[in-house]
Amino acid sequence: MQNKFQNKYRIPSARLQTWDYGSNGAYFITICTQNQEHYFGEIINHEMHLNEIGKLAEQYWIEIPNHFSFIELGNFVVMPNHVHGILIINKMNTVQTLHCNIQTLHCDVQTLQCNVSTDKNNQMALISPKPGSIPTIIRSYKSIVTKMSRNIHADFGWQPRFYDHIIRNATSFENIQNYILENPEKWDEDKFK
Repeated sequence: MQNKFQNKYRIPSARLQTWDYGSNGAYFITICTQNQEHYFGEIINHEMHLNEIGKLAEQYWIEIPNHFSFIELGNFVVMPNHVHGILIINKMNTVQTLHCNIQTLHCDVQTLQCNVSTDKNNQMALISPKPGSIPTIIRSYKSIVTKMSRNIHADFGWQPRFYDHIIRNATSFENIQNYILENPEKWDEDKFK
């Protein structure tokens, strides 16, 4: 089914429509570079050797919890042309209560603004990533890596989308943790190669 916004076709979200991507849970994320270019380094003897841009991609992934205090990191790896990682959202009850109060205040302000805003603003609000959600976190990560990487390589870019998998049980979590850890060793069979 094709969706239209302002009478133009738009690609529907790849996210699971019935899931709240700001809710507690573990998320397996894969982000690829534009055209799968090898911007981050190379695999030598089954080990990833990061170049300058690869080190930026690693550094800013590690820093995600500094900017989103409710995020914990699982295993992650920077590969020549993509990043794999597990992001764990863990919003404690007190944080959720505070967040809900802020959201309520924000919604009241939004409601006041809605009286004078256009339909376009309302439509954009519906399709925009929500604060504290996986898409917002990934957008921030991609943005800073892009900004800093273009100082090194002006053509650096990401694919517009990212892949996600909601991890639903401990067995799946362990399997994905191991997959990430072993990814450099299995580079020859990697589907993102």
